[in-house]
Amino acid sequence: MRRPGLRALLLLALTAPAGAGEVPLEERRSGFAFMGPDSQAMQREDTANPGMLWVGEGEALWSRKEGAAGQACADCHGAADRSMRGVAARYPAFDAELGRPLDLTQRIKRCREVRQSAAPLPYEDEELLVLTAFVAHQSRGLPLEPDADPRMEPFRERGRQLFQQRQGQLDLACSQCHDDNWGRRLAGTPIPQGHPTGYPLYRLEWQGLGSLQRRFRNCQAATRTEPYAYGSAEYVDIEAYLMWRARGMPMETPAVRP
Repeated sequence: MRRPGLRALLLLALTAPAGAGEVPLEERRSGFAFMGPDSQAMQREDTANPGMLWVGEGEALWSRKEGAAGQACADCHGAADRSMRGVAARYPAFDAELGRPLDLTQRIKRCREVRQSAAPLPYEDEELLVLTAFVAHQSRGLPLEPDADPRMEPFRERGRQLFQQRQGQLDLACSQCHDDNWGRRLAGTPIPQGHPTGYPLYRLEWQGLGSLQRRFRNCQAATRTEPYAYGSAEYVDIEAYLMWRARGMPMETPAVRP
């Protein structure tokens, strides 16, 4: 996949005001709609969707005892198709103990480290990805329902501001591509609306599964912006805003993207 051309990015930065307006609810479209028929067919058919390999590994890990406590996820939560149904659709969610929101990956990390007394897993670690994909897959087809806790509001608002804030050497905001120029082409590739409906997802460019934060970092590198650290509050706040922006749209995990 070709990276966005410098001239094209600069043109966006010069011609589109940051924060001109969110995608209207009636015009929202998943990234699936911007793909070619071959990629769409790959996502539709589980036996052809590479992301299902990670989901399968996550299912095995769900029942594997981990850490000093010798516990498995299933020991507390039981069958995932019942206990985890709809859970991923509500994340990021506010954690009263920490006083801030956690995304789904952070919740799984914390559960492993606190409940199972397991060693911390770094972000993008294979075990963490497969568990997150497996849990998120239990909500496939359900509408996104962002956490209704009023304590989430300042974090979502901060995420909105970050999404609309010009950053980096190209002085470009996320909203300039995904709100103001969606459907146009950048270096020959359609610009999607940026809805996080399918993460973790299989990206053909990566030839593997990856998180939404990995995608954020890719975009920041393309616009010559210093990426935030994995697990940063900034990424969680942006995700909280994007999940609210995509509210009501169905989950697709594991999605396939170019």
